[in-house]
Amino acid sequence: MMWSRNRHTVRRIERRQGIVIAAGLLVAALPSLARAGDEQLVEEGKKVYDRYCVICHGAKGDGKGLIGVVHRAQKNGVVVTIYPRDFTAGMFKFRSTPTGSLPTDEDLLRTVTGGVARSGMPSHADVPLESRKAVIAYVKTFSPKWAEYKPAEPIKIDNVPDYVGTPESVKAGKELFTDAGCVKCHGAEGRGDGESADGLKDNWGDKIVPFDFTSGPLKGGTGAKEIYRTFVTGMDGTPMPSFADVLEEKQKWDVVSYCLELMKQGPGPRVAAK
Repeated sequence: MMWSRNRHTVRRIERRQGIVIAAGLLVAALPSLARAGDEQLVEEGKKVYDRYCVICHGAKGDGKGLIGVVHRAQKNGVVVTIYPRDFTAGMFKFRSTPTGSLPTDEDLLRTVTGGVARSGMPSHADVPLESRKAVIAYVKTFSPKWAEYKPAEPIKIDNVPDYVGTPESVKAGKELFTDAGCVKCHGAEGRGDGESADGLKDNWGDKIVPFDFTSGPLKGGTGAKEIYRTFVTGMDGTPMPSFADVLEEKQKWDVVSYCLELMKQGPGPRVAAK
């Protein structure tokens, strides 16, 4: 999801993200294996990485493997190039931690295990759990951020309220979707065709298209809690910021209700509010 803001909110987000980026630039040296994790674990992780990951993410973890471009997809008439993740940036979309923070090991394990829907990242659920943990330790050696910072505490997500998915909540969420300016990116019907959609780029300068809620599963998960998590943590490296401090708790869940309703309009999986 990508959202538009009023001028005051945008400036606040830009200041916060600027602090995070500036702090990262102060780090100069790559982390030693000892700081990134146990040497033996990292060594085992390299073997796993070389077997499953290097072909896309590259020997240096910079996303420049033999398959440097995963694929090109056409979205809303726009051709978008999808690249493997560049681990050297220490920037991850799918986290349970606040915007600008490193993900937890559990976050990374979730991505490695389940893969990322509608991308070149497959599930590795068939790889032994210990091997998946080892490759996570190895991935951390690619960016100096892991030596200097620890992941923040994951955001707290309460149980899904009973009102999520009700007509009243959906109606309130639809109004917020418009009032908060979400339609400028995602479009009035959530199809990713808003007036600002054409000019959006990610942190690497590549064209990026707002999510089309009617097109299928979200990359971060399709349940109410997964949508909430994406909404409040943001997607680092993309124009989608965090809304953790912008809306009240009920308003956040109302937006989730409306997103779930939009997803029912397309070919994607029908999801329950809970």
